Amino acid sequence: MAMHVPKSYFQNMMKDGTKHLSGMHEAVFSNLEACTELYKTIKTCYGPKGLNKMVINHLSKLFVTNDAATIIKELEVQHPAAKMIVMASQQQEAECGDGTNFVMILAGALLEKAMDLLESGLSPSEVIRGYEMASEKCLEILESLVCYTVKDVKCPDEVSPVVKTSVCSKQDGYEDFLAGLITDACMKVMPVQRTFSVDSVRTCKILGAGVLSSTCFRGMVFRRNVESDITCVKDAKIAVFSCPFDIGTTETKGTILIKNAEELKNFSVDEEKLIENQIKDLADAGINCVVSGGKVGDMVLHFANKFNIMVVRLMSKWDLRRVCKSIGATAQPNLVVPTPEEIGFCSKVELDEVGDTTVVVFRQERDETAMSTIVIRGSTDNIMDDIERAIDDGVNSVKIVTRDQRCLPGACATEIELAKQLMQYGEQTAGMEQYAIKKFAEAFEVFPKVLAENTGLKANEVLAKMYNAHQGPEDINYGLNLEADTPEVMDCMERRVLDPFLTKHWGIKFAVNAANTVLVVDQIIMAKQAGGPKPRQGKADPDDE
Repeated sequence: MAMHVPKSYFQNMMKDGTKHLSGMHEAVFSNLEACTELYKTIKTCYGPKGLNKMVINHLSKLFVTNDAATIIKELEVQHPAAKMIVMASQQQEAECGDGTNFVMILAGALLEKAMDLLESGLSPSEVIRGYEMASEKCLEILESLVCYTVKDVKCPDEVSPVVKTSVCSKQDGYEDFLAGLITDACMKVMPVQRTFSVDSVRTCKILGAGVLSSTCFRGMVFRRNVESDITCVKDAKIAVFSCPFDIGTTETKGTILIKNAEELKNFSVDEEKLIENQIKDLADAGINCVVSGGKVGDMVLHFANKFNIMVVRLMSKWDLRRVCKSIGATAQPNLVVPTPEEIGFCSKVELDEVGDTTVVVFRQERDETAMSTIVIRGSTDNIMDDIERAIDDGVNSVKIVTRDQRCLPGACATEIELAKQLMQYGEQTAGMEQYAIKKFAEAFEVFPKVLAENTGLKANEVLAKMYNAHQGPEDINYGLNLEADTPEVMDCMERRVLDPFLTKHWGIKFAVNAANTVLVVDQIIMAKQAGGPKPRQGKADPDDE
């Protein structure tokens, strides 16, 4: 007779199939190990010399990138503790648009150090308390490390170094060219009073040539052909219709009996006259370009050509909204003549060719415009996708600088100074929390180590040289020189290697919160998964609609 193994009281209370993990080894250490493995996967992507990951998502789409935000988005992490780290990095992406890898590495390093403390006998509560004290001190120290303040966010020479540092971590070698391109695009749409919007800078990817052939337009660029025979209009007055540019059809079907040839000839005359009058009314209002969000009828197109009206069709409702924003128009739901306030204006609308791709360009020539477009060129789709991600990070850096003009020294100068001052703070602190504070300081040493390892330098040598350079209270700007063949330090202020203050500020906050949230968990209870089809993962890209 088989021996009966009794269930625990907790399992008797729950449904069959429920998983229950508790205790230090089952719950706490398994969580820490999962987060540490994720951090070890991502850390090789850090810095200008970071390695790329080849990720194939559930739709079999290939991604070759070192952008942490893209990698974790496509990996679809399932472990509940690791998901918390992912959520922290996604929050950083939403808040700052950059620094996701910083959050992942710092949170992972903190949890790796926490594992050593827990094995040494400290309780999770003591570790969390120490981390919170260190975090508060860290944010205080961060305020004193500000080395540069952007005086005029409309001056390209002042903003460009911050953009260059951000782009360099994604596209090493193209950072000077791309930083100039991004800064130029942002300056064209930089508002006088309102806050800068990231959505004001668009990208258009066109296969061919090389990255250095990329250009910036003041206005909008679409990979489309025009519907009409007119291919260029200067000083365009534009009517935008969100409906099809065609005659309306009745809801009910009708039968018409035609008795002779005369009736057949006159059958469509009234319809033609109606369409002609509608197009003539548009032309009389001064409109010489029409943008439609639906299909364009042949008869309407015939009369548009007759009255020299250029017709452009845009399939995406998002593109239609952006055109309205760019030209200052209001989209009409019906085929009616818009009022003067609803008509948009553009300096020039033309059909152009970039490489062998036909594009429609809405070009604005006035000083301040609502939209600018960067046309990305590249030999493969993967290269253009990676350039687009670098541009997105660069534009977000400009947005951060418009919110807070303070900058910190880059190249791990900030991290090593934080590690040094936090270690001193830990030695002055009494109680068990001092061990957690010291480990918190050690976590910041991971950044120069990872940067050195990815570059091919010896991590211990780099760390020793950087600590040696940061001996005095004024020596806070010395960072790692990645262009040298041997471990060397450089003055980040002289080389203009700067990081936005808010990116580091929020990154530390999110990483510490995520690490403490994982540490405070002592039990994992997983209910049995429900049957039926799985829920759809993630949101669709609105640009695909």
